[in-house]
Amino acid sequence: MTKLFTRLAVATLIVFAFASLVLAQETNDAVKVEMYQRFVDNRLPHPDVAYQAARDYLQKYANDKDKYTEYLGRWVLAYERDERKRNLPVLINQKNFAEAYRVGARILADEPDYLRAQIDLGYAGYLAASAKDETHNEESLGYSQKAIEAIENGKTPTEWAPFKGKDDTLAYLYYSRGFLTLKTNHYDESIDSLLKAAQYESDIHKTPSTYYFLAVAYESGPYKTLSNSYQSTFAGKPETAESKAALEKLNVLMDRIIDAYARAIATAGTDPKTAQSRKEWLDQLNNYYKFRHNGSDTGQTEFIASALQSPLPSKP
Repeated sequence: MTKLFTRLAVATLIVFAFASLVLAQETNDAVKVEMYQRFVDNRLPHPDVAYQAARDYLQKYANDKDKYTEYLGRWVLAYERDERKRNLPVLINQKNFAEAYRVGARILADEPDYLRAQIDLGYAGYLAASAKDETHNEESLGYSQKAIEAIENGKTPTEWAPFKGKDDTLAYLYYSRGFLTLKTNHYDESIDSLLKAAQYESDIHKTPSTYYFLAVAYESGPYKTLSNSYQSTFAGKPETAESKAALEKLNVLMDRIIDAYARAIATAGTDPKTAQSRKEWLDQLNNYYKFRHNGSDTGQTEFIASALQSPLPSKP
């Protein structure tokens, strides 16, 4: 149970310990007394039973405006808020993303700064998109941005699980943002997010897809833009200082792509599950590597083997 719900239950425990006895003296309605007694008896040991008793009481005695209906109304509200918080990660684990985002919106409508929900919904967008459900991309990006800002400003959630701690949480949130902004063609933002994700000591730092997504973001974004510009402006024309400078910028981006593919291959290792991906990544890397080395792949194997020994290059 959340601290808010527990405080509400405990704070009123003494006040309402004998409430059913008092109620019995105030009314001859045996059903009313039984319902309230069932609520009191189960409030702490079996809150789900108490919740149903409270709902039954409020429904049957909706016209009563007294301390009993007031308290039960507040208790039911707190219980339902607590249940939504408890159910959110369950819904995400069940891949019921539509319901998860509906429940999450309710939670944050009640508590706009509830960080645990922002984290869960921020990362759930990646899980949903990976399962071919991209209807929550924008929502997820909004939640992840709020969560990242809150954590980086020193705020902590009620618990870090399922992540291992602050750095691990930030790594996964930035990774999610990198993936989703890549899917929505915001390549510069994807590069920034993936570079941030890889800086933290977490599983993301050792995940091949982190570097594969980074390579694709470089390829699809700044490299493609500069390459198209170079072809339309300088291709087939005599070399100039301007064309040399433009080519050098292209080469720097190409080196970033080579480095990212090398890291993806190196982190994948010999895992059979990534064999097909490794082959595709190696083909891509080979094309760029040979272009940068006058058609030769000499040193490429050694480059891949040592890729993870050097810091990840910053964005040009």
